[in-house]
Amino acid sequence: MAVPSIRNNLVRDAKDIFGKISQSNHYEVSFSSLKTPILNHIKTRFGTDLKDFTSRKAGLLCSDASLPTSGFATAETKGDFIGIPQEFAHTRLYTDIDFTFYVDDCYENIILFEGWIDYISSGSETKEDDLSYYRRFRFPEGEKGYKIETMYITKFEKSYNKTKRKIYYQFKNVFLKTMTSIPVSYGPADLLKVNVTFNYDRYIMNYKGNNSKPSPNESPSDTGTLVASPTDYPSNIITDLSSLDEENNKFPVRQ
Repeated sequence: MAVPSIRNNLVRDAKDIFGKISQSNHYEVSFSSLKTPILNHIKTRFGTDLKDFTSRKAGLLCSDASLPTSGFATAETKGDFIGIPQEFAHTRLYTDIDFTFYVDDCYENIILFEGWIDYISSGSETKEDDLSYYRRFRFPEGEKGYKIETMYITKFEKSYNKTKRKIYYQFKNVFLKTMTSIPVSYGPADLLKVNVTFNYDRYIMNYKGNNSKPSPNESPSDTGTLVASPTDYPSNIITDLSSLDEENNKFPVRQ
């Protein structure tokens, strides 16, 4: 069995490794569309057509996001080898994912999320102010289901237009699970944000770069120029990289 050895790292190796660290503020969230029944319900309920907003603006207002990950549920066995317990994976687990969105001055993303939640529990098709009103939940899948497969999150770097490298995740059977309370108060003004949680069955991760083969699951934003979320970007990742040459993405060579 090979034993790891300690080796000297040259300066050029450090440049190649630490000069190409991925930055956390270049990403894009996209909803290519919601199902027509959901959009029609929002239009009827709130009098607002959000088809263009959903496909063009909603994702760009996402100020905080997370790349999804998964894990395994395991079972432990004892006795196969004396004194050595073992674990084996039996189920892949996907945790809920949280996003934070800026609220525009037309409150369209609040209307979008409230309308989506309202659609899920609107199966009774009775008015909320009726004395006989009751909740009935819609089926999750199908033409009128509340789960969608058109939600993506893409991670890329500021050099994307040159390298064309990105990873993107497609969420399968995703739906809006929770909206948190939105605090407002007197005093100094701040940007209004809404936090939402999505649940999904699973995700598919894809990678695309200069030398990668076309993926069978293409992102809706596969062409064109990717843009990052409209936030104030830091000039560097960590203090130790403040001398990084941003144009060449390398440390400057000392003379």
